[in-house]
Amino acid sequence: MTPLAHIAALPVRAYRLLFSPWVGHNCRYQPTCSAYALEALEKHGAIRGTWLTLRRIGRCHPWGASGYDPVPKD
Repeated sequence: MTPLAHIAALPVRAYRLLFSPWVGHNCRYQPTCSAYALEALEKHGAIRGTWLTLRRIGRCHPWGASGYDPVPKD
């Protein structure tokens, strides 16, 4: 993971540590959005990983799809 991706991952890690236990486990997708974000940042770096994460969060709404949604390979 690049140094910039490590910095971009800090809010995700903070969310998983502080807020996720309070919110509960009701994610529509597998893997969860926070796990998806960390994997996207690791595979694609800070800029593309952040973009993929924002797209994923944008798809997570009551009228959206659900199910298995892995991080793209390329």
